[in-house]
Amino acid sequence: MEQERSTAAAWFRSLRDRIVAAFEELEDRGQGPASAGRFEVTPTLRDQDGGGGLMSVMRGGRVFEKVGVNWSEVHGTLAPRAQAAMASRGVPGIDGDPRFWASGISLVAHMQNPHAPAVHMNTRMFWTPGAWWFGGGADLNPCIEYADDTAHFHATLRAACDAHDTTYYDRFKAWADEYFFIPHRGRARGVGGIFFDDLNTGSWQDDFAFTRAVGEAFMPAFLPLAEARMTTPFTDADRDTQLIHRGLYAEYNLVYDRGTKFGLETGHNADAVLMSLPPLAKWV
Repeated sequence: MEQERSTAAAWFRSLRDRIVAAFEELEDRGQGPASAGRFEVTPTLRDQDGGGGLMSVMRGGRVFEKVGVNWSEVHGTLAPRAQAAMASRGVPGIDGDPRFWASGISLVAHMQNPHAPAVHMNTRMFWTPGAWWFGGGADLNPCIEYADDTAHFHATLRAACDAHDTTYYDRFKAWADEYFFIPHRGRARGVGGIFFDDLNTGSWQDDFAFTRAVGEAFMPAFLPLAEARMTTPFTDADRDTQLIHRGLYAEYNLVYDRGTKFGLETGHNADAVLMSLPPLAKWV
């Protein structure tokens, strides 16, 4: 699948480029004493095997307190723990041949204004000699929820799903509700979205088209919310609520997130893997 892998990696990179440009344009229209934020772009290399990517992080902007938009294309041999995790998920042949290739985009945004929701999105392709699949999704994480924002975000994702399979939205929304639940807190980390993994219907073209649709839906799902809330007046109490909510986000990503575990276990740049963590958080 050399051509398919190359095509997927190039598309993930193009989505990364467009999101970075859109976020910087939003920064230009933001208000506040800070100058408009810009991404700091750092090439990343894996400590073992091959490949790398681009870590793009903006800090201290007018709209975004911290946002990372990372792209990667990596390959090599799975470490024993990652190999065991793949085998437990039923990936065929991974016991005998643990080679892999993966590419994707991963995004997490933490906002300056507590009324603007944090957000996560990723899309990815994974290949082993015995299998290939797509995964990804997007979920909204407001510390102060607005019902209209939640409805808009979900409606946009539903439309992207329905254009490919009318069963996808309900399935992948339920999967997100389960995946982004924090068991030790007994609650979800946000208001959900969609999540899917191990997507292989037998048609690479169809599954890649759906994965692209999810990625393309992200900006119309999120940017109107960020723009609408970025100038809402907020209080010290609102900021306190935001920092406490970020503690939930940090707990989830460090304890449960599959992508965090995989990135660290396969030797990817630790700063890139952990870019999802908020710049400030609070526990009570």
